[in-house]
Amino acid sequence: MDAVFFDMDGVVVDSERYWVPAERDRIFPATVEESVDPHDVTGLNVQDLYDHLDEEYTVLVDREAFVARYDETATEVYTERAALMEGFDEAVAAAREHDAAVGLVSSSPRRWIRLVLDRFDLADTFDAVASAEDVERGKPDPAVYLRAADDLDVDPTRSVAVEDSANGARAARAAGMAVVGFGAYEHAPESADATASDGGDLRRLFANGVGVEDGGVEEGLSR
Repeated sequence: MDAVFFDMDGVVVDSERYWVPAERDRIFPATVEESVDPHDVTGLNVQDLYDHLDEEYTVLVDREAFVARYDETATEVYTERAALMEGFDEAVAAAREHDAAVGLVSSSPRRWIRLVLDRFDLADTFDAVASAEDVERGKPDPAVYLRAADDLDVDPTRSVAVEDSANGARAARAAGMAVVGFGAYEHAPESADATASDGGDLRRLFANGVGVEDGGVEEGLSR
């Protein structure tokens, strides 16, 4: 394992628990005529999300107004509500013990990422930070993961991505990485090589080379 790449929302910070109801109850009802399930679009960056909604639904606002609503919500979520995932520090330490580089790969704009890095003093935690703003296409396209791997000069096929969404898992998988599905099992990516329900599972996975799935022990992610 040359590198571990963490998604941000729902992996580094518990922000998805706030984003999902905010989208369901506030953002989508005011911007889209039809009902939208937030879980179907988790992992998309806000620009790609607007394009997707504009193509598949009846959007009631222009791009600028749509992004402004997300920016306002992001400030609230990242500066007032979200907390660092329990066990995240231990997971990073375990990756370091295996001499793995540590990266952050997020669909969020860099200004949102900065809110998280500043609030939780994480600027020195990551060897590389890649945002969907850095590439032409965001998740599920692999470009942002490939950008992060290139920034660290590591082989994607010897890297692990920790993701909580199907779109994120598809991006990492397309980049050639092993995938750890993180969080509640019902929302964990179906294509994951292993799953971890919390930060403690991640720590044990990296420390012991095993993943936890449906209460059982799976083969490790050493590649």
